[in-house]
Amino acid sequence: MAVVISSNGNSKAFDAKMTVYVFICVIIAAVGGLIFGYDIGISGGVTAMDDFLKEFFPSVYERKKHAHENNYCKYDNQFLQLFTSSLYLAALVASFFASATCSKLGRRPTMQLASIFFLIGVGLAAGAVNIYMLIIGRILLGFGVGFGNQAVPLFLSEIAPARLRGGLNIVFQLMVTIGILIANIVNYFTSSIHPYGWRLALGGAGIPALILLFGSLLICETPTSLIERNKTKEGKETLKKIRGVEDVDEEYESIVHACDFARQVKDPYTKLMKPASRPPFVIGMLLQFFQQFTGINAIMFYAPVLFQTVGFGNDAALLSAVITGTINVLSTFVGIFLVDKTGRRFLLLQSSVHMLVCQLVIGIILAKDLDVTGTLGRPQALVVVIFVCVYVMGFAWSWGPLGWLIPSETFPVETRTEGFALAVSCNMFFTFVIAQAFLSMLCGMKSGIFFFFSGWIVVMGLFALFFVPETKGVAIDDMRDSVWKLHWYWKRFMLEEDEHDVEKRTD
Repeated sequence: MAVVISSNGNSKAFDAKMTVYVFICVIIAAVGGLIFGYDIGISGGVTAMDDFLKEFFPSVYERKKHAHENNYCKYDNQFLQLFTSSLYLAALVASFFASATCSKLGRRPTMQLASIFFLIGVGLAAGAVNIYMLIIGRILLGFGVGFGNQAVPLFLSEIAPARLRGGLNIVFQLMVTIGILIANIVNYFTSSIHPYGWRLALGGAGIPALILLFGSLLICETPTSLIERNKTKEGKETLKKIRGVEDVDEEYESIVHACDFARQVKDPYTKLMKPASRPPFVIGMLLQFFQQFTGINAIMFYAPVLFQTVGFGNDAALLSAVITGTINVLSTFVGIFLVDKTGRRFLLLQSSVHMLVCQLVIGIILAKDLDVTGTLGRPQALVVVIFVCVYVMGFAWSWGPLGWLIPSETFPVETRTEGFALAVSCNMFFTFVIAQAFLSMLCGMKSGIFFFFSGWIVVMGLFALFFVPETKGVAIDDMRDSVWKLHWYWKRFMLEEDEHDVEKRTD
């Protein structure tokens, strides 16, 4: 997830240094992204481990080891899918509580609460003796994700110097991809530790959770949060500390002004329903929907399962997942480098074609060469692996980070927190839907699932082409005049709002 706040050439640049303290704060806070990524990556590997399946899902284990197993249905079990998807449903619910906690208590206490939820959830999941203990552990991990994903991006946005805000916020997205990679490596090595390798894999999330808990004691609260809660003197002193300069009066006054203006909006959620809020609201929600219906989480959650399905052994499957994880990390750097050079629309459109070709090739090979029983030939299996890796590259530099970046930079200040919170919740909901349904869809649709996601990629590509305007280089608070009022479709909502304001003044 990335939150980028840009400025135009006429904006005043506040004096600020990139201090060692701010760097430490960014790294510690971004560990929340590492935990999220680890949770994404670990679930697929654990659900492929025989010891885990024998303990909690014996029917799946029996189906898996059957001599003539069904390649598409051997993991189809609602409780097995609930193990993964329960985390995201819990995160959806938690994000609304986390939004209130961020406002009333601050960003740092919210991150501390997230780490506590993580630690309790890890303990229950790794020490589980029955399916209910396992699912409750995952739900608590979900609460940690909900609190962490709400607090960390806000913290990074408010702590960073303006000129470095974009890059420092993308550290969170980068840490997510690193967490997925670490989880895949842990899965690879713990799969051979019998009978408790799965417990070590799930328990590994406790390490970054401890780092976040104790590391958060070393970092400060953000100046915006302090001033928002009327701790103005402490807010100004903190601003001096993180900027590394004594003269922070102009930036301090701008924060005070922004907080005063935001207090005038009594009901931000009602404001989100107004015509002028419709363009960022609709785009923000649909980007979250499309991000999940690219099929990426279906591949990343169950990468070990997918590679095992196409004929690789258990260790080879996990090793293949490590390769995709490495590609995910490296390709995120490509996105960081290109997003402010080529623009958002170019990356969305390029990757739509890119991912469509990959999905179609994978689907055609599986439909042609993978029967319900048996395995793919070695050449075909290698082609599937290559196209999965190429597919991950396209997602990692486009719909992955941009699905978060664009909503974060298009909401106006008075609805930015609430609008972004709704985007987070929307993302978690559709992540839950895909995680809960994917294995059943794979069983029912077989190779057709890749054509299903291909269809959605066509839809999202057309949406990006006609309805997503370019926001590269546009000041975050200048979107209305420089983007929405000039767009062929969205400008009608701006005119409707302007006409309403004129009528209101004349009454």
